Amino acid sequence: MLAGMLERYRGSEALVLAIPSGGVPVAAEIAKSLGLTLDVVPVSKVLLPWTTESGYGAVAFDGSVWIDDEARSRWNLTREQMDQGINEARVKVARRNFRLRGGRALPAVADRPVILVDDGIAAGSTMRTAIAALRKLKPSEIVVAVPTAHREALDAIARLADQVCCANVRGGFSFAVADAYEIWRDLSEDEVAAVLGI
Repeated sequence: MLAGMLERYRGSEALVLAIPSGGVPVAAEIAKSLGLTLDVVPVSKVLLPWTTESGYGAVAFDGSVWIDDEARSRWNLTREQMDQGINEARVKVARRNFRLRGGRALPAVADRPVILVDDGIAAGSTMRTAIAALRKLKPSEIVVAVPTAHREALDAIARLADQVCCANVRGGFSFAVADAYEIWRDLSEDEVAAVLGI
């Protein structure tokens, strides 16, 4: 369905960039369907100290950090907790950069369309951070493509991207990407590497 929304990029110089882990299988299908180049841009949430899923910021593949100051204040996080969370995210990004990219440079992004893919957008911190990092590389446009997203987060991302494509937009107080899937689980880095053919 997402590939159909992106039909105008078929066979073009557009680059499909996946946010691992969940974005990789989605992006692989888009790239295969449209005959486009696939690569990854590791980004990791800065997690709240008491959870393995909820975050309040993210670290991008280029080392840049974005923190949601409102969430940080709401949770009353200390500087030490923030530093620990940022460092853990940096380690994860570095590990994924090595494991999934072999340390190689990102393909040339300047002046070409980028289709940035994840498995969904809940709060939007990883997508927001990835967009900001990619903007520095001067693509001709950034198109965000996700199977599902929370309405408020998608609206915020739409202000940062040039275009958004989302097959399933949801609202409500509580939203988890996994809720939109009949079968959903976190992929291991080995599974992601297999999808990428590494």
